[in-house]
Amino acid sequence: MSVGTDIAHAASVLRGGGLVAFPTETVYGLGADASSPPAVARVFAVKGRPRAHPLIVHLAAAEQIDAWAETPGDAARALAAAFWPGPLTLIARRARHVLDDVTGGAPTVALRVPSHPMAQALLAAFGDGVAAPSANRFGAVSPTTAAHVVTDLGAEVDYVLDGGACEVGIESTIIDVSGGTPALLRPGGISREAIEAVLGCTLAIGSSAPAPGTLPSHYAPHARVIAVAAGELAAAAAAAAGDAESGSVAVLAPAAVLAATTLPAGVTAVALPDDPAAMAHQLYAALRDLDGRGFATIVAALPADAGLGAAIADRLRRAAGPRLENDLG
Repeated sequence: MSVGTDIAHAASVLRGGGLVAFPTETVYGLGADASSPPAVARVFAVKGRPRAHPLIVHLAAAEQIDAWAETPGDAARALAAAFWPGPLTLIARRARHVLDDVTGGAPTVALRVPSHPMAQALLAAFGDGVAAPSANRFGAVSPTTAAHVVTDLGAEVDYVLDGGACEVGIESTIIDVSGGTPALLRPGGISREAIEAVLGCTLAIGSSAPAPGTLPSHYAPHARVIAVAAGELAAAAAAAAGDAESGSVAVLAPAAVLAATTLPAGVTAVALPDDPAAMAHQLYAALRDLDGRGFATIVAALPADAGLGAAIADRLRRAAGPRLENDLG
C-alpha cells in the first residue's frame, strides 16, 4: 500500500482492477471499477462483506444517473438537482449493464455523487462509476482519515488518497426512489426535513429495496456500546460501572449533557460538541480513540432524533445493536 495525493495514479490503479481508498465528504470509501467483476469481488473479500449486501456506485456528475439507472423518475431528478454533489444516495431501478456483484442481485442500484474535491477529481479522471463502500472491515466504525484506512486495511488496499479528515463524518442519507412514494432507508448527512421540503411530501420509512449500512448491528467499535437517552446517562453509567462484566467504562456525550450529569467514580467522560454537525464530524474518531485506549464498554448519549441528530442517533443505536458473527470482519 502507498498513501498520497496523486489523482492520475489513483485513476490508473482503478483502471487496472486495483483498489483505491479515497476521501468523500462523509467517510473514506474503498473504491473499485464498478464495471469489473474481479475488482468488485476484491472489495467484498477485503472488507469481509456479505456478497448480498449492495455497494454504492459513485459518479462524477448527476448527469451520469441515466447511464446507471433505468428511467430514474421525477423524484430522483429533483433530489439529484438539489443535493448532488453531496451526502445523498439514491436507490433507483438499475440499468441493464449494472453488475449483480454491485447490487447483490437486486433490481435496484445505489448511486451518489460525492462533493469532496479529491473524490470529484478521481471520478472525473477515471471517467466511470466507482463502487465504494466504507474503507474498513465490514460492520466496524467507518474511517474518516487516511490513517484510519491504513490501520484497518493495511496492504490490502493498493493506493490511499489522503484528503484529510472528512467534513461530515457520517455516511450519506439513503432514499429509495425506485417505486412509488420515496422512502428513507438510512438517515445521514442530508436531513429528512430537507429532503421532504424538496419533494413536497412525507417520506415513507423503509422499503423492500436492499441498502448498505442498514443491518441491526453496524458502525460498531470493538467495545460494547450502550446507547441511552441523555436523561438516562447517569443511571446507565452507574449500572455499567457496577457490572463486573462491563470492564473499563467510558461515557460519550455532548459537553452540555456531561456538565449536567453526575457520573460514578472510575468512569471516564469524553465530551462531544453540542452542535450536531460538529458532533457528527467527531463521532467516529471518538469511538476509534476509545477502542484504542482499551475501554471495554462505552455508554453513549443519544442526541435529539431530528435533523442531523437523527443520523447520529441511528449510528449509535446500530453500534449498540446485537453483534452478529463476522460483524467486525
